[in-house]
Amino acid sequence: MEKARQEQVPVVWVQHSDEGLVRGSDGWQAVPELTPGDAEPLVEKNYGDSFEDTTLEAVLSDLGVGRLIIVGAQTDACIRSTLHGALARGYDATLVSDAHTTEDQTAWGAPPPAQVIAHTNLYWTYQRAPGRTAGTVETKNADFTSAG
Repeated sequence: MEKARQEQVPVVWVQHSDEGLVRGSDGWQAVPELTPGDAEPLVEKNYGDSFEDTTLEAVLSDLGVGRLIIVGAQTDACIRSTLHGALARGYDATLVSDAHTTEDQTAWGAPPPAQVIAHTNLYWTYQRAPGRTAGTVETKNADFTSAG
């Protein structure tokens, strides 16, 4: 986020809530290290895909954004859904491979978090669509230029 801010690239925040993550509850609050800037839009969502029934497309359109660099949580739900949602809607979508996370869902048959993250990085590295780009990048190599 700091690199994007320094390069004057728009930062858009998305915050999820649902019956299991109640708006205003302690678990819903962002950690203090992740604080939106005053001019940075916040999109509230209730579904995995950050585009589904939200203002995200309007916000991105107003900012003139067509290329997304995606970070965040829940790798196996919100991150995956949003990546696919972005690509299907015509956006270029890059996943920052070391800036997404998930919680341990092994009790329900999921692989351990490190494997979920690694698998998502693996398959998104090779994701493609006509006229759009996808892929992964490490934080240190994130490039905010349109050709990056």
